[in-house]
Amino acid sequence: QVQLVESGGGLVQPGGSLRLSCAVSGSFFRAVTMGWYRQAPGKARDMVATITNSGSTDYVDSVKGRFTISRDNAKSMVYLQMNSLKPEDTAVYYCYRAGGYWGKGTLVTVSP
Repeated sequence: QVQLVESGGGLVQPGGSLRLSCAVSGSFFRAVTMGWYRQAPGKARDMVATITNSGSTDYVDSVKGRFTISRDNAKSMVYLQMNSLKPEDTAVYYCYRAGGYWGKGTLVTVSP
C-alpha cells in the first residue's frame, strides 16, 4: 500500500526558507517519478517540481532558481527546499507519486 506523508510546512516571512519532506511507503520508490504540487485558495492544483527515477528535474517557471527538489532513494524520501519565498508561494503543498498517489498536504504561508 502506497502512502505519502508531508511535513515541514508553516508560517514564514517573505524572503525566508522552508524545507518540505515527503515520506513514501510502498514498493518501487526508486523506479518512479515523484513531484510536488501546490494549491492556493480558490485555484487549481498545479505542478511545482518533479524528479524522475534517474534524478532529472523540472520546475514551474515561477520557482526556478528558488526551489530545489531532491530525493533519497535509500530512505524513500522526497524533499523540496524553498528559498526566497514570496507571498504568492502561499498554498497547500502536496507530494505526488507517479501512478496517482497523493499525500494529504502541508500548508505553507508566506506573510510578514
